[in-house]
Amino acid sequence: MDLTTSYLGLTLRNPIIASASPLCAELHMLRRLEDAGAAAVVLPSLFEEQLRHEAVLTDKMTNVGAESSPEATSYFSAAVTYNAGPERYLDLIARTRAALDIPVIASLNGSTVAGWVDHARLIEQAGASALELNIYRIVSGATTTGREAEAECVALVRAVRGCIAIPLAVKLHPHFSAFGELAYALDGAGADGLVLFNRLYQPDIDLVRLRWHNDVALSSPRETRLGLLWLSMLSGRLPHASLAASTGVEDAEEVIRYLLAGADAVMTTSALLRHGPEHLRGMLKRLRDWMEARDFASVAAMRGLLRDRHPDAEAQQRHDYVDTLTGYRGPYVSGDVGGAWPAT
Repeated sequence: MDLTTSYLGLTLRNPIIASASPLCAELHMLRRLEDAGAAAVVLPSLFEEQLRHEAVLTDKMTNVGAESSPEATSYFSAAVTYNAGPERYLDLIARTRAALDIPVIASLNGSTVAGWVDHARLIEQAGASALELNIYRIVSGATTTGREAEAECVALVRAVRGCIAIPLAVKLHPHFSAFGELAYALDGAGADGLVLFNRLYQPDIDLVRLRWHNDVALSSPRETRLGLLWLSMLSGRLPHASLAASTGVEDAEEVIRYLLAGADAVMTTSALLRHGPEHLRGMLKRLRDWMEARDFASVAAMRGLLRDRHPDAEAQQRHDYVDTLTGYRGPYVSGDVGGAWPAT
């Protein structure tokens, strides 16, 4: 049985990638992920804000007594431990590439074009197999248009593409006004792959302390449907970029669904944080068992089997939407509600 697939122009031994998480920050855990079957690993994101914060701390330590802004020491928490600064990160890339036989994808999460470009160069020089741009931005300004926000993403990708030669992936959240057009534009700007989707970490309100609070909520399989929708509509339609699925991958069932929708690779994080690196071994076994039971000899044979091939995908989705709502049945709904609605 052939589980190999291609992602970002890289040949992977199977479609499952261990995506960015604290598990991918230590070499011994990365080795366990490879041993359990990960086809590639994505290192934790290097955040531009962390680099600025570290620069502030370094400046304070080397300029004791010098006048400085009190805001600079509190703008970012000193307890940032998810990832270290550029030297340690670049060292992690180099050590991981030397220790593993699978592709090592670095991740960069910036906030300025200069920060993205400068650190993308350093990451390439450190030996990363590929670079994933984790574009996480919430446009809260009332005067910024959707077109402007999307144009900034495209310009960023074009700038990074112009300074590195290694494969380039773009990880995005789905909250753009016309995601299909953006996907085509990113493909044209030089993205070798798109990762669908990044999750927006949304704050909640603590009703006891009456304040906002943030926490990291691990994803669940219920969150796969938006990714399935867009994968099915984009698969086979982008001129160059490959597609990776992300979010909600708990076990082989989610991997299979994403592949059937058209994903070239599938990333998992939350399941590995819950169950440990060895969970990958079981996921791969269950993927093989499912394929064998249905006579699929390769991942290529099943990839995109259920993608949306309708010439007018928007019209097809509208049709499915109407059918779904008018076909609802439940304990308080009886009869055919697909016809004329009763008068009120």
